[in-house]
Amino acid sequence: MTKTSWSRSSKLALALVVLLSAFVAPTGAVSVASEDVPSEAQVDSKVTASATLDELYKNPQLETWTLAGNTDLEDVTWTVTYYDQTGAKVDQQSFDGQNFSGAQVVADDGTSEVEVKVTGTVPTVTEYSYDPAQSFTVISLNQTREGGSSNHIQSWDATHYTDESAAARAKLDSAQATIASVSGANTKEAQQSFNNAVDAYNSGNFDLATTLAEEAETRANKAKQSSQTTQLLIYAVGGLVVVALLAGGFFYWKSQQQTYDKLG
Repeated sequence: MTKTSWSRSSKLALALVVLLSAFVAPTGAVSVASEDVPSEAQVDSKVTASATLDELYKNPQLETWTLAGNTDLEDVTWTVTYYDQTGAKVDQQSFDGQNFSGAQVVADDGTSEVEVKVTGTVPTVTEYSYDPAQSFTVISLNQTREGGSSNHIQSWDATHYTDESAAARAKLDSAQATIASVSGANTKEAQQSFNNAVDAYNSGNFDLATTLAEEAETRANKAKQSSQTTQLLIYAVGGLVVVALLAGGFFYWKSQQQTYDKLG
């Protein structure tokens, strides 16, 4: 290979590496050591969620950065607590509102872990959904750097509900399980009632959703009983056929014996 061709190949390889690097997501500098976040919560109830971050300075260039967060909770209070390597509290800050920023994480302060705690009221459901269940963001954290760039650390969501929506969902779950348990039966009508129940749930009409879910379960059970009855009838008819064949065979054998005796 000539010097010219080698130079061109090297430049091409370098350009390829640069191009591929542009599409590789940067490695996050922060990890989640522990979390305590509810998976579901009732509308208008008060909840608290927390997450503890460690490996704060994985990237040497990020020995100083800012923590930011947001939530869909309402009437929110954030508490950010800083700990050193011994577990002793170094500092603590409080913020109000659904969004906060300005929590400085600085290696020179001796900070080794940061606990973020959010307390607020579970928001009203704006749009119901049976599958997947309606949800809201409990806590979402980001690492921001000087210059405006940021890395998403992690988000935690939870489903939210009212007494009425929870009761309707329970009926839907029961109906769905009953339909799924019915094998070899015609569950078309039951499935249609269930689909209508889901539509009612998604529109927020929980009374109708409950009624249709109960109807779906009743139809599924009737289909199951009908299938079992049909199966029993098939077994019974099959048994009668066997008995008839055996009886016919016996009488034929008996007649043959009688004919043999007469000939003797």
